[in-house]
Amino acid sequence: MKRVDRLEPVQKVVDDTERRLAEHCASAERLLQVSEQKLTELQSYRDDYTEGFARRAGDGMGARDLVDYQAFMTRLNDAIKQQAQVVQRARSESEVQRRRWQEAAQRAKALGNVITRWQQEELRAADQREQRDSDERGQRRPARSHEH
Repeated sequence: MKRVDRLEPVQKVVDDTERRLAEHCASAERLLQVSEQKLTELQSYRDDYTEGFARRAGDGMGARDLVDYQAFMTRLNDAIKQQAQVVQRARSESEVQRRRWQEAAQRAKALGNVITRWQQEELRAADQREQRDSDERGQRRPARSHEH
């Protein structure tokens, strides 16, 4: 069995691992994007609500409305803080997955380079054997033609 043939199953496992980790990386990136989008939406909603409240307050507002507004803003700000934490965790996970995938891609590339080098060495060796055989056949022919 050739050296390259022995590495083919290893290459398959390494490639499959890289592909799986690339999928995990993409999934983590999508989760990060969704989390960031939700955070942006919450912040935008808070800004819009604050502007609306300021307009309503300018027209006059009761104490109960002010208390309700403050309570709502507290809950909204808490939700924004929680979502910011979700974004941070998603960002960290995305970075971890990206590093894992990049390491797997480097291993796959390195193994591919070894396989390519070995294939080239095997081709050179086969070419050299063929050239030797051809040279030997060429040397035998003239010797026979002198025997007649």
